[in-house]
Amino acid sequence: MHIEPGIVEGSKIFLSYATAAGAVGYCAKQAWDTLKRQGPLSLLGRSVAATALVFIFFEVLPHYPVGVSEVHFILGSTLFLILGAAPAAIGLALGLLAQGILFAPFDLPQYGMNLTTLLVPLFGLQYLANRLIAPDTAYVDLTYKQTLALSTAYQGGIVAWVAFWAFYGSGFTAETLTSVSTFGAAYIVVLLIEPLADLAVLALAKAARNTINGGMFTPRLYEGA
Repeated sequence: MHIEPGIVEGSKIFLSYATAAGAVGYCAKQAWDTLKRQGPLSLLGRSVAATALVFIFFEVLPHYPVGVSEVHFILGSTLFLILGAAPAAIGLALGLLAQGILFAPFDLPQYGMNLTTLLVPLFGLQYLANRLIAPDTAYVDLTYKQTLALSTAYQGGIVAWVAFWAFYGSGFTAETLTSVSTFGAAYIVVLLIEPLADLAVLALAKAARNTINGGMFTPRLYEGA
């Protein structure tokens, strides 16, 4: 997952440092709240699991460059529903960093932009989930319509941030508009697959309700808020 190098350069890139700092600050608050509610071992275990999964999503699952960025099966809503917002955010941040250090060092200057692009939509997804899902509804009982709404919100947020960085860095040119439009259209494939992946994972979690360690999952997976 990356904004192509050269799209945002010079002094403009400092905006990405500010947005990333804001996202990391909010992530820290979420992590602290989770730590107080579920304890350090649960937060650590879920964060490690999320990091490993994100790294696999980025490097093993199909991904291909389209327009101004790459299309990935990030499965952000899946991570959120199974592990919770804070572990998912930590996993996205560390998985993205590991990808840059190990396989794509040319992406590291864009890390602030890419981090913002992944985390801000995740927190928007969290807000939507709190509004869309009844407090007494466990995540394993979500409908396809609900998972589609969550996935659409997350993927739409990613496309919106990619578009912002592209227009911010390169201006509103015909070339940039074409690249952004192509990237957005390609994400329809992800939008079709991710809700099905969410439902499949939730169905497995529901079937294994009595055999898995609840501390490795968000409490909301099996119970209401």
